[in-house]
Amino acid sequence: MTLKKLFLPLLLLLCQTLLAQQDAVVQLKEVIITDTQLHNFSGTQSVQQLNDSVINKNAASLTSLLNYNSVIYFKENGLGMVSSPSFRGTTAQQTAVIWNGININSQLNGQTDFNTVTTRDFNSVTVRAGGGSVIYGSSAIGGSIHLDNRVAFGQRFTNELRVNYGSFNTQGYHYSTNIASDKFSASVSVTRNSSDNDYDYANGGTNLNGQYYNTSLNAVVAYKVDEKNRLTFYSYLFDGERHFSLIFPSEVKTKYRDSNTRNMLEWAGLYGKFTSKFKAAFLQEQYKYYQNIESPGFTYGRVESLIAKYDLLFKAGEKFKINTVFDFMQNKGFGSDIINKTRHIGGASILATHNLTDRFMYEAGLRKEVTSNYESPLLYSAGIKYKATGFYTLKLNTSKNFRIPTFNDLYWMDGGNADLMPETSWQAELGNAFTFGNLNFTLTGYYIKLNDMLRWVPTGSVWRPMNTDKVTTSGAELLVAYKKAFGRHNFEVNGTYGYTDSKDETTNKQLIYVPHHKATGGVSYGFNKFSAYAQLLYNGEVFTRSDNDSRYNIESYTTANAGVAYNFGKTNTYTLGAQVLNFANKDYVSVDSRPLPGRNYNMYLTIKF
Repeated sequence: MTLKKLFLPLLLLLCQTLLAQQDAVVQLKEVIITDTQLHNFSGTQSVQQLNDSVINKNAASLTSLLNYNSVIYFKENGLGMVSSPSFRGTTAQQTAVIWNGININSQLNGQTDFNTVTTRDFNSVTVRAGGGSVIYGSSAIGGSIHLDNRVAFGQRFTNELRVNYGSFNTQGYHYSTNIASDKFSASVSVTRNSSDNDYDYANGGTNLNGQYYNTSLNAVVAYKVDEKNRLTFYSYLFDGERHFSLIFPSEVKTKYRDSNTRNMLEWAGLYGKFTSKFKAAFLQEQYKYYQNIESPGFTYGRVESLIAKYDLLFKAGEKFKINTVFDFMQNKGFGSDIINKTRHIGGASILATHNLTDRFMYEAGLRKEVTSNYESPLLYSAGIKYKATGFYTLKLNTSKNFRIPTFNDLYWMDGGNADLMPETSWQAELGNAFTFGNLNFTLTGYYIKLNDMLRWVPTGSVWRPMNTDKVTTSGAELLVAYKKAFGRHNFEVNGTYGYTDSKDETTNKQLIYVPHHKATGGVSYGFNKFSAYAQLLYNGEVFTRSDNDSRYNIESYTTANAGVAYNFGKTNTYTLGAQVLNFANKDYVSVDSRPLPGRNYNMYLTIKF
């Protein structure tokens, strides 16, 4: 059953829930996080966590959240259209998206479209910079984005409803409920976003055929069997449709429908010094592309994935941990343009972390995968962290990472190449973390050398994927955060800056759609029930041609947003807010010939009960 069919009965259930009384809220006794590798084995790398307050200041898409709050660069084919990241100068396929510990990058094209992820369905969004293939497998070369749902036990019953309306008939509805006892916990959320998306261009014309909608349903249910065993079920459904914006009014109108379902059951056992976790997941992704919306014909693709993962963590006290992980994946691909194939991938990892002293720790890991489609390299990671003084901490990490060929790369009917090798990379980074009272900032330098980069290149009259390029990337990242409270006044400043030099070794030219400079900044102020904020985004010049011909580049641009909010009610249960996006009315594009909107507005109401 599609989400469209589910949505009406869910709304009816929601209306019934709105009439329920709220029980007394008691402090939660336990909070469980499923992606324990992220927290246990990322001590020597840069990790940036974005919490609820940051998520709620941005539009619902993952693109908006990360574009204004991280060093990741995005190329967006118009508002709400296809959005692709570049993390540390890598491609979209080299950034892994992790859902509750499971890699969810598309098996068809190898990437995640960040405009198909609704951030309000998750408790936290974490950005882990640098290589992570030892833990998360394919694609974790530039970095990984983690979407986590936390499980909370203890007496609790809460509800939240958010409604927003903005320019271009943009609408958003989000409802979530949490109910928990000492043995049971359930969280459910429903989100709906839509827009006519018919904004005017600064140089004349209107964004035509740009309308979109999407609906998502997220659920997490956990049960304590006894003091040692716990079962948790995670489910996520997404259904969306986008009409692709036209460059010229005379073009044929097209549209794209995609849906994703993810279901995972986790059995966790706590046995003294051992923690055992077994995960079984079924993931399905599918799309339909209509080359002419006036015609019923379409092309399609679908992949069904079965995943089994077992990890055993051993804790020798609080200072030493060792984690073994065994996983197996089966992918079945179907489609109008790909050969129907099934592939199997098995892998094993071993991870260790040791706090040798209060000031010094190290961590290391190895991973090996086995499959019949390609020869997988032995992957490794190793790092140290040293707290030199009370205000300065040094981090050093090195790793080998990879990305496997996708179904499209291997089995596309008009040019797939079954002889492809995985992309491999060698990476090193040096991090410097400083803390001075309420001020925290981190400066990280990195180096990446990538071999066998996969690109589709012309071979006669046919385009085929080939292992062709070698790429060298170096750069630096700066993260800054400052918080200060003056009585009832709360003040916060944060910022990021990234410098990226990512070059094809053959031509010594910067890769396309990789800016040398990107910066973000944010400031927020709160007093009693009132709050206000502003955020800024700067993207440097990018090249759109591999020869770096400046005649075709996209110029640098700066955009800024601002918002205010006021809490009503004795316990701040009602929040009314307003936002002005691109308030300077900047005319800009992030992809050639794909203008983004000028000044536009949004209002929202949040009710907690």
